Amino acid sequence: MLDEGIKPSSIVSYLDQYVIGQDDAKKTVAVAVYSHFRKIAKSQRDSSPVTKSNILLIGSSGTGKTLLCNTLSRALKVPFVTAEATSLAQTRYVNEEIEAILQRLVDKADGDIGRAQTGIVYIDEIDKLKAMDDPRQSNSGESVQHALLKIMEGSQVKLGSLGYIDTANILFICGGAFVGLAEIIAQTPAYGFVSVSSGDNQKLLDRLNSRVKPTDLFAYGLIPEFTGRLPIVARFQDLTRKMLVRIMIEPKNSIYSQFREIFQNEGVELSIDSRVFEQIAELAYEYKTGARSLRGIFEELVTPILYAVPDDPEIRKVTVASLFSEPCFVRAQGTS
Repeated sequence: MLDEGIKPSSIVSYLDQYVIGQDDAKKTVAVAVYSHFRKIAKSQRDSSPVTKSNILLIGSSGTGKTLLCNTLSRALKVPFVTAEATSLAQTRYVNEEIEAILQRLVDKADGDIGRAQTGIVYIDEIDKLKAMDDPRQSNSGESVQHALLKIMEGSQVKLGSLGYIDTANILFICGGAFVGLAEIIAQTPAYGFVSVSSGDNQKLLDRLNSRVKPTDLFAYGLIPEFTGRLPIVARFQDLTRKMLVRIMIEPKNSIYSQFREIFQNEGVELSIDSRVFEQIAELAYEYKTGARSLRGIFEELVTPILYAVPDDPEIRKVTVASLFSEPCFVRAQGTS
């Protein structure tokens, strides 16, 4: 169960070390998770049922949805697994695939079904389950949505010889890019009929108008029953060039810090000019894949350097001034 010392603010503080930006989404998820585990604790004390609020993450590819969920699981120290909705749609035996997901959750809990029953399941690409037929799918998107309904709300699922797992307290987080949803939202009437007095908070009304509404998701292709299982919606903003630069440098496990450590193990200092990160970010921005392209471009830069360094014990430092120029190798006797 959740440590008593964990609060929404401490969850966000932990996420901030690894996930750049997306402040609103991080707060929304932190509060939802905190509330979820507090509900479970109350249920265990007084045997009251848990009214679960699963979460929907909406954002373009590469904006950090999966990263946030992975980081969240480490912060909470709860069993956590990921799955892809497209895999569920492509299999003929969707119920068996769902059972396999829950089996992996039990495995992550070291076989402890009790722990697994308070774990987190993240299902990515949920937007691919539109309520329309796709010839590449063995099951329609709508049929997969129906298959997920029971476990997301709470049901007993048999896992072979292990017996049953109760999904009532498992938190389900679904994510997707939802390409085209913005156009649907733009056509949705705002809450203009709500009267606002001078003492009311206009910012709150603006937030209500900007949030994704159930009717928007219906129009996109999610069935009402499925949308009802995802009452909390967190939106991820597209990454700017500055955010892409920060992603390479600032997180605890940033790609720059990882490679600096590799070079340090060789007795070499790696120094990359800020201009290089801006150039990489510009390329990644043009690729329109969010942060997904950053590692590939960065490794293209570092690979020839790391190939040469282990063969030359005299190298003490490598500096890179531009993505499009040769690196400078500083050796013990001088520079070349």
